[in-house]
Amino acid sequence: MLYAQLNEYMAEVGLEATEHQKKQLVDFVGMLNKWNKAFNLTSVRDPEQMLIRHIMDSLVVSPHLQGSRFIDVGTGPGLPGIPLAILNPDKEFVLLDSLGKRIRFQKQVQFELGINNISSVESRVEAYEPEELFDGVLSRAFASIQDMLQWCQHLPKADGCFYALKGQLNEEEMANLPSEFVITDTVELVVPKLEEQRHLLRVVKQD
Repeated sequence: MLYAQLNEYMAEVGLEATEHQKKQLVDFVGMLNKWNKAFNLTSVRDPEQMLIRHIMDSLVVSPHLQGSRFIDVGTGPGLPGIPLAILNPDKEFVLLDSLGKRIRFQKQVQFELGINNISSVESRVEAYEPEELFDGVLSRAFASIQDMLQWCQHLPKADGCFYALKGQLNEEEMANLPSEFVITDTVELVVPKLEEQRHLLRVVKQD
């Protein structure tokens, strides 16, 4: 059932995946649903809604990623990082969260589903010092872009960028970015069966 829906949704947005990748995505929903009962990882309770609100909501970002090394800040149970890692086995994703139960879940997912291009880090973002900087900093956890830029500015490479996943756009928020940052792309994302607005903002630091 979920597998057929995933096929349908991915075809709708023009995304391709191998049968193995699709199985990993569906199995991830199964694990999220199972662990959620004990660990309260997400407010979404229904697996079909998880497929839309968590899996597809993450995957539609994939065509816009540039580079090979990414960090997902405030990833929670691994969103959007784990679905993106499954779809992009050639890219590397660090999943950063400050809550131990979320990190334990991510590590179990990595083990059970055999995902080799993710690593989970339990840390507050401002305390995290990566050995190597990132091509892209992803987050859908921050209330404002300003917060994201303030807390995460030590993470991207000089030519790296921030990917802020947003719902409705706030013109005032976008107008009040710190002067050294600029929004280079505003992409309206279409998520199958989701009637809410979704946007991806690409932000870079100016020299």
